[in-house]
Amino acid sequence: MKIFCEKDYQAASRRAANIISAMIISKPDCVLGLATGSSPVGAYEYLVKRYEAGDLDFSLVTSVNLDEYKGLSGDNGQSYRYFMDTHLFNYVNIRKDHTFVPDGLEPDSQKACEAYNQIIRSVGGVDLQLLGLGHNGHIGFNEPGDFFEKETHCVDLAASTIEANKRFFEKEEDVPRQAYTMGIQNIMFARKILIVVSGEAKADIVAKAFCGPITPQVPASVLQLHKDVTLVGDQAALSKLEKSM
Repeated sequence: MKIFCEKDYQAASRRAANIISAMIISKPDCVLGLATGSSPVGAYEYLVKRYEAGDLDFSLVTSVNLDEYKGLSGDNGQSYRYFMDTHLFNYVNIRKDHTFVPDGLEPDSQKACEAYNQIIRSVGGVDLQLLGLGHNGHIGFNEPGDFFEKETHCVDLAASTIEANKRFFEKEEDVPRQAYTMGIQNIMFARKILIVVSGEAKADIVAKAFCGPITPQVPASVLQLHKDVTLVGDQAALSKLEKSM
């Protein structure tokens, strides 16, 4: 695992954007696995700036997103399709028909998940998977459990995840209780993995995920088994990592 400890969130975001940019430049037709939430927002801002400066070309890039709330349409302001459009896709020259997000409006969970697995296979797999890290160790919406889920599946969101995400909604009752998410196998099949973390509140789970035992109770711990993982974080988020190693 490669670790970059930056002074603050902006510096960590810049580093993450550098890594993503390098992938796009070295392989213009790469497949990016993308994430939502607060962690990658800064990196997306830097990517947009580099596109506007003429330093990046997204025209051949394909993207597959980690997850989507079940029951939300792509034009819903809290959907992850909407998030990606408003933070990245609308501001670069990526082809919208080359951007994929699970279909939150498909009520048949098995159908939705099988369709998304087929999309991932059809694009040749993910070259670089961007991840955030939940306070309970979840990646995507793979919540702590008794085993590692393999492929795309429908998940009941943990209470801690609902609590963390309610800030994006008017009230907690509006937070969807289920989501479609790539499974651990989907994530682990990515050729490269990039994790972005920030803030003191993530320090404990960072140490537990990357220095503790590999267990489905801490889903991110499985990343210890991947051959090409880069962890980018600010000093606060990585503050307990050195003590644990």
